[in-house]
Amino acid sequence: MSSYIDLKFINDLSGRLTQFKKKTDYLFNFRCPHCGDSKKSKTKARAYLYRVKNDMFFKCHNCGQGQNFANFLKFVDPTLYSEYILERYKGSAPATPTPKFDFKPTKFKDQTILDDLKSISDLPEDHPARLYCIKRKIPKKYFDILYLCNKFMTLVNKVKPKTYKVIKDHPRLIIPFFDTSGKLFAFQGRAFGNEQPKYLTIKLDENKQKIYGLERINFTKEVKIVEGPIDSLFIDNCLAAAGADLFLNNKIPNEKVLYIFDNEPRNKEIVDRMYKVIEKNFNIVVWPEDIQLKDVNDMIMNGYSISEVEDIISKNTYNKLSALTKLTHWKKV
Repeated sequence: MSSYIDLKFINDLSGRLTQFKKKTDYLFNFRCPHCGDSKKSKTKARAYLYRVKNDMFFKCHNCGQGQNFANFLKFVDPTLYSEYILERYKGSAPATPTPKFDFKPTKFKDQTILDDLKSISDLPEDHPARLYCIKRKIPKKYFDILYLCNKFMTLVNKVKPKTYKVIKDHPRLIIPFFDTSGKLFAFQGRAFGNEQPKYLTIKLDENKQKIYGLERINFTKEVKIVEGPIDSLFIDNCLAAAGADLFLNNKIPNEKVLYIFDNEPRNKEIVDRMYKVIEKNFNIVVWPEDIQLKDVNDMIMNGYSISEVEDIISKNTYNKLSALTKLTHWKKV
């Protein structure tokens, strides 16, 4: 209920926030009303509202200001704040004061790397990068969190100097990785052409797992895990492992986690990872024989609807002994 009320008042407040954009259902970006954001550039927007459990919080990656949504609303619009308090706490006992969070300043200089890039939603309708996303049938609601970088190697060297000694720049689709608080901790570059490797993931915080989609996940529901970030955009409450083993450090019970690996029965690495998942008593999808397409995005591009894909996933979910039996018949290695 609290999230619903917060979102209602964020909508009411949005007209007061410069360059306000809805990134995902629970992530909003705008220029910071505390510090005014960049004095040199009027396009930079480094303030965010994001969800933690059932409540929304504010954080500015320019001045470092952080506070709960109620205090942020009180600062921006005291009148609206009074209405918010009445609606949120009507019929209940006086609310316990919300603890004040002490956000540590980030150690990395990656905070603004997206500021100099254009999101796919900001590109002209006929731009090749936008047409690429349309061809992949990526839902347009995610165009705000996908970016175009024309000089990928230059971008990487800017945030991680000397990564590339020889610069052979080329454009890539930038897929940002945010943590649960909306902080950027990695990004992946997807080649538009024949550049190899096709996917390059750059970590800005080496202490974090390469998990895509954390900023929009609901850990109280079943969590699905696929391999590729683009695949995750088609499935409800889905994370992407970005090409690595991914376990969620006991955030949720094993029986509420569903792994959906690529449909590659001849890939020994994938088969081995599937066995590991089964051994840990997670649920797993074993694709039926009549599905020959490689992954979720391939299915969507070949005419399957999202609901059809979800139905196939549901009907081919297994665990424990049934999963081992199905995997034994599915694998080709």
